[in-house]
Amino acid sequence: MSIVSDLPNGTAPTSGARAFARLSADHTVQRITPAKAEIAAADPVATVTLDKIGDFLELDFRRLFTWLRNGLVAIIALAVTGVLVGGAYGVLSKPRYTVGTDILIDPANLQIVADDLYAAPGQVDSQLLSAGSKLRVLTSRNVLARVVSDLGLVNDPEFYDPKPSFSLSDLFGGSAAGTPTPPELVALGALAQRVATTADEKSFVATLQVSSESTDKAILLSEGIVRAFQAELADAEADGASRAAAAIDDRLAELKAGVQAAEEKVEAYKRSNNLSASGGQLVSDQTMTQLNAQVVEAQSRVIAAQAAYDTLVSAGPDASASPSLVALRDKASALQQELGAQSMVYGPRHPTIVALQAQVDAANGQMQAELDRVINGARATLDEAKASLAALQSNAADLQGEVFTDNDSQVALRELERDATSKTAIYESFLSRAQQITEREQIDTTNVRVISTAVPPPARSWPPRTVIVMAMGGFAGLALGVVLALGLGIAGDMRRAPARKNGAGVAA
Repeated sequence: MSIVSDLPNGTAPTSGARAFARLSADHTVQRITPAKAEIAAADPVATVTLDKIGDFLELDFRRLFTWLRNGLVAIIALAVTGVLVGGAYGVLSKPRYTVGTDILIDPANLQIVADDLYAAPGQVDSQLLSAGSKLRVLTSRNVLARVVSDLGLVNDPEFYDPKPSFSLSDLFGGSAAGTPTPPELVALGALAQRVATTADEKSFVATLQVSSESTDKAILLSEGIVRAFQAELADAEADGASRAAAAIDDRLAELKAGVQAAEEKVEAYKRSNNLSASGGQLVSDQTMTQLNAQVVEAQSRVIAAQAAYDTLVSAGPDASASPSLVALRDKASALQQELGAQSMVYGPRHPTIVALQAQVDAANGQMQAELDRVINGARATLDEAKASLAALQSNAADLQGEVFTDNDSQVALRELERDATSKTAIYESFLSRAQQITEREQIDTTNVRVISTAVPPPARSWPPRTVIVMAMGGFAGLALGVVLALGLGIAGDMRRAPARKNGAGVAA
């Protein structure tokens, strides 16, 4: 008789232990009943299949309640232990307080000058990247190292304990062979674990969260981090400006040498080609201009002298405006009038008439002599003007060839001057920019503002309230007890299964 036939209604067992016992019983019956070998040969051999394993794993709520009832004491004990441990942890553990500081990180710096060294980001993506980069700087090692140094955290037991202690890093070789970790790095790592940042998705406002064992220290650390952050941004800009100024200074020496060489080429070319300049214009050009003006003036004098001479020659004494000739003409006219008046009284041979006639003839002779002198003077003036004009024209002709030669030379000279002018402009631009960047190093244009300072929190951030910690400990103990009770129940059934198997074999 098999175990299966002993079950009520001949049904299969429902619990995992009973299924396991059934499988064992089937094998036992087949091994200890050789008399029924013919029947066993006719029936298929029973084997362990996935279905039978599933039968073993079937959940029996009655067995669960049995297992939990058997382990009730352990469950209650572990739950009470969890409550006590949670209460002890909540009371004895060091509290930690977290303060928050809201910081506005404007991606656009203050515009001190129009052409600043750092261009303001225009697009939204660029602004987000700029703000995100600055937010990353807020918790960077450089900033935290400044705080460690400024606040002397290596002397604070919360961040660095000088007492030697065993750690897993020492066990697995976390530090160099025999080399102790510097206190600054230890304090830096401890501070980094107490600092966190969050960014607002709809603005450029970030929140700095700092934790410490006391609220005053947390506020002090928060303020120190903000100051170090602002100083780090300012130093970064100053360092960038310094490197740019140094690069420009190194280039200025070459630019200055290039300007001097270009100017020396210009002066050497002027000396070799005898190109003298005054007021930005060649002396030959100035001389030619002045000489042309003199030629025009000489031509005007020749024309005026020729007109005066022609007038004197054609009109005679009446055209002259000489004072002496005018006086002689008036004297001769007066004598002629007196002679006409006396001729009406006296005859032609009268001594008075003869004397007057002699005076008239003498006045006419003097007037003719004066006219000849004036005509000769006008001719001399005309000849002198013509000679001067000829000389000026000859000089202009000679100078014109020299001017053409200078103009040909001036083409190459202008090319040299343009090269020197461009190099000078670049040098002056770089020099002015270097001075501007040097002054830019002294100006902090970062636009970072604290819009909400750190204030004491209403309660500690860790651990939670003692009641909550006790509840969490009790729940953890309760869960552990339940798992333990279930595990012990399953293990017990597993141990009892072979015994049932052996008993079933003997009964058969």
